[in-house]
Amino acid sequence: MFPLEPTRFDDVLKRAQAVTFARDLKLAAEELRGHTLWHVNSTATGGGVAEMLQSVLGYLQGGGVSTRWAVIDGDDEFFVVTKRIHHFLHGSKGDGGELGADERSALLSTLDRQAAALRELVQPGDVVILHDPQTVGFAPMLRGMGVPVIWSCHIGTDDPNEVTQQGWDFCMPFVQAADRVVFSRGSYVWNALDPQKVEIIPPCIDAFSPKNQWLEPDTVAAILSHSGIVPASPGMGVAPATFHRQDGISGTVYAEARMIEEQPIDPLARVVTQISRWDPLKDHQGLMDGFARFVPERLNAHLVLAGPSPDSVTDDPEGAETLDDLQVAWRQLPPESRGRVHIACLPMADVEENAAIVNSLQRRSQVIVQKSLAEGFGLTVAEAMWKEAPTVASAVGGIQDQIENGVSGILIDDPHDLAGFGEALTSLLGDPDRANALGRAAHESVRDRYLAPCYLARFLELALAVH
Repeated sequence: MFPLEPTRFDDVLKRAQAVTFARDLKLAAEELRGHTLWHVNSTATGGGVAEMLQSVLGYLQGGGVSTRWAVIDGDDEFFVVTKRIHHFLHGSKGDGGELGADERSALLSTLDRQAAALRELVQPGDVVILHDPQTVGFAPMLRGMGVPVIWSCHIGTDDPNEVTQQGWDFCMPFVQAADRVVFSRGSYVWNALDPQKVEIIPPCIDAFSPKNQWLEPDTVAAILSHSGIVPASPGMGVAPATFHRQDGISGTVYAEARMIEEQPIDPLARVVTQISRWDPLKDHQGLMDGFARFVPERLNAHLVLAGPSPDSVTDDPEGAETLDDLQVAWRQLPPESRGRVHIACLPMADVEENAAIVNSLQRRSQVIVQKSLAEGFGLTVAEAMWKEAPTVASAVGGIQDQIENGVSGILIDDPHDLAGFGEALTSLLGDPDRANALGRAAHESVRDRYLAPCYLARFLELALAVH
């Protein structure tokens, strides 16, 4: 992480937003002088939280706020437990296991091993922001050191049930030690929390990161060709597969995706894409089935299901199994449907190169989908909307906050409604004017609500309140 110039947003934001961001940066730099604002999570790559932290924290440093990011390690047992918590907080039993004394012991034994290092790093007067259930066990220890703690929970459910309550009960002794608790949307707030300690702050994207920066169409084609996702059109030269890294230096895409497909995508085909972790809650299989059954072949549309190489996401032990199940289901499709569906495992050795590939795939797509069965917030939706891509998504979680149905995208009320998804995709693929109008409105919505300065300004205000 290195300093980034926060004034680069001045030409993107509305003037009032830019003034507020500059004011909050200046005040925080003065009030926190000599102290550090820490962010702690469980993985450096993969997933929305890690990607967000990679790009946006540099703007705090560029604004004079000392900021550091710590990533905790864990063994397989630890991440099985934290993934189970993830499912419970979504109201699902996940792997069918329980959350009890043994799971608490597994969680705390990992955190205890790393607590000494964190004690050495964090000093009195610092402020620590812990992200998601993997890190919440640090809250009592940090408070015992006299360090203010903010716990930020990026996941939840609109319809809590008995399973959700069990997840809350398991985490609550740790959460109660935090000075403030942040949720990405109001409906995720736990009913036993003190309302005076709760804040609602949605996450954000960085308009200038490799994942969201503007790319010329020739560059998009080059990156997708070099990465092996969409071949170059016959007879056309290939431009350099370059992008700007976060530090401003030019980067080039060399790595190739592992493609699971019958044959390469037709370079002239329409492309429908979902990009997400290999997580059962993203329902790749449902989207694949709905696309095969309800999007006509005459539209010459191909579906790309893209996600990170599963061995690169250390805090998600279900990734490889979910991908394996998806491949089995893909092989069972009729041959004519199987040829229109492509599974892309994106390289992760260089996270900025991966981001440039994702950026290019989103910009190449005629429609982007997020068919989640449950969703914390869903930053892939904001990324697509920023690129003016018409988006079809489940009306779950934070996706509902981002898309105004029929204005900045299309929401499907029932995430299990395969025909509904197919009909929405067919409609947009057949009506480019409507698709473009939705995309333009989506871009403006993200500019007003979900860019990095909005998120950072809110957290700076909160950090100063607890400092």
